[in-house]
Amino acid sequence: MSMESLEDLFLDQLKDVFNAEKQLSKALPKLAKAAESEDLREALNSHLEETMEQIERLEKVFKSIDKPARGKTCKAMEGLVEEGSELLEEGETSAVLDAGLICASQKVEHYEIATYGTLITWAEILGYKKAIPLLQATLDEEKAADEKLTELASSLNFEAAEEAK
Repeated sequence: MSMESLEDLFLDQLKDVFNAEKQLSKALPKLAKAAESEDLREALNSHLEETMEQIERLEKVFKSIDKPARGKTCKAMEGLVEEGSELLEEGETSAVLDAGLICASQKVEHYEIATYGTLITWAEILGYKKAIPLLQATLDEEKAADEKLTELASSLNFEAAEEAK
């Protein structure tokens, strides 16, 4: 796909994040299962439910701009998911692993926050009025998930530090 216009770029990044969300929907159950902290497990499972809704929302965004809902491989998410998988392979269930899972999850959230923020700006410029509230709802959820992870990290990081002693 050639990038000759902002519309081309918008569609390209929409396809990218659509694939990213689908990749995340497969990775989150594995991360949740590995978490020792019940609160972290609940947060990851809750975000899985949101992610499924976000995929549906993205399908509506595609429909609102009269484009088929298709993804393109999101290499950034592939890398972030791989990092999370490496944690699972290297660590045993512990507060240290939980701290690592939070780090990996926040990397994902920050990637998504940047992507959705940009898509909203482009949708405004392109006049995609129906897409804006759909993208904004997802951006709000991603920010809330990041805040929840930060809250969990405030105690789990200290538990991880104590565990290593």
